Amino acid sequence: MRQTTEAFRTRYRADIHPLYNPWLHGAFVLLFGLLAIGAFWSTVHQVHPLEWLAVPLTLLFFNFGVYVVHRHLGHHKKRLARMFYARHAGDHHSFFTPGHMTYDSARDWRVILFPAWLIVLHTLVITAPAWWLLAQLNANVAGLFGGCMVLGYLTYEVFHACEHLPPGNPLTRLPWIRQMRRLHELHHRRELMQERNFNIVFPLMDYLFGTLYWEPEQAPPHLTRTPTRLQHVVDIAGDPLAVLAYASTATRWPEWHPSSLKVDGQSGPLYAGARFEEDIRAGGREGHLRWEVSEYLPGRRWSARARGDHGLSLVVTYECEAFGDGTRFVRTLEYCFSGVLMRIANRLLLKRRIEHESAQSMLALREMAQKHLASTGVTA
Repeated sequence: MRQTTEAFRTRYRADIHPLYNPWLHGAFVLLFGLLAIGAFWSTVHQVHPLEWLAVPLTLLFFNFGVYVVHRHLGHHKKRLARMFYARHAGDHHSFFTPGHMTYDSARDWRVILFPAWLIVLHTLVITAPAWWLLAQLNANVAGLFGGCMVLGYLTYEVFHACEHLPPGNPLTRLPWIRQMRRLHELHHRRELMQERNFNIVFPLMDYLFGTLYWEPEQAPPHLTRTPTRLQHVVDIAGDPLAVLAYASTATRWPEWHPSSLKVDGQSGPLYAGARFEEDIRAGGREGHLRWEVSEYLPGRRWSARARGDHGLSLVVTYECEAFGDGTRFVRTLEYCFSGVLMRIANRLLLKRRIEHESAQSMLALREMAQKHLASTGVTA
């Protein structure tokens, strides 16, 4: 993570009021929103077919409103929306940067969710007067409109939170969420945030107004083909700094990874630029890997890439975050083969074996890391 981003996060977290409760924040928004939707929809009775058009039309209207507000007020300083501009372009876009789009703890919701009072303002000051005016013409259309306006607000909050979920959360694998997370990450690029990808839930207005920008996630340079991607998560009783230091000590891999036979390299956690070699037996096949560490952020992230026999290229990434009294550890393995026969073998047999071995390694890592930390006096 860039030093400026880390420094900003530290300052922002220090300024959060000690009594701030993220769970109360989220629960209030959700509960108030659901009650408001129920209140509006309780006025709806015996809806005629044409009146149901109020639902998609209202959601389209809300989608357009989000686009306009986000594009013209969230990223351009206007006198009437200075607070929104400062909170969004200033705080949110400084806290989350490309490659570092996830929050570390629930208290970081403070920079993701709108202030709790905003849903009250949206409902009582904006939606309710429009509902009353429409009710003079058609009570059913008014009720559907009011409920969908609040539903659009809640959907925005939920999707935006999903776009900043930590890796490993099962919601991030849902196709719609995954695509919107990618669009939102692209929007967070400094050179794109004023011009591209302003929709959060559905990129319709971005498409219609020509501001939609898509760029597929790039495999690391040495992965010349679309890689097989495996990800496993385990909770470990220990401090993130100590857990990642243990896991990134490659000479200890044979202690906990069933595929690792021998590692030649320096002891201790390996920093960016470090090189080492490993003998492995993965998927029933023996091989040799030549590794180079590409990133080490103590307590947060470690990544290394390797080339091996049979045209094998791979990247392994460890990510840690504080979770309860311990650490949530996420291991992501991406690999590919250059040869056709090995790619076929991987699809038919190797992938299942490697995934099983990776899952076993996470259980062994938890056991061995906790033993090591206990023996050295480093605990959660």
